[in-house]
Amino acid sequence: MDINSKKIVSISEANQNFSKVARQAEKEGEVYIFKNNKPKYKLVDLENDTSIIMNDEEKIDFVAMRVLKKYRAAFEELAK
Repeated sequence: MDINSKKIVSISEANQNFSKVARQAEKEGEVYIFKNNKPKYKLVDLENDTSIIMNDEEKIDFVAMRVLKKYRAAFEELAK
């Protein structure tokens, strides 16, 4: 696996400066997060990633699903 060194961040860097790493993923298209000096995670900009193609409606559904999952208990309480 060949990885551009500009796209590598440590897991502690990603944890402490996630906004910075996210901006880097936007700029580079993807960032590889290393744990114990080995590639462990890949952060991608979904809008520019060619391996994951979603239209605008699918993107909205994806975000909505995440929000509903995260706040499900609150929505259930409001529904009573």
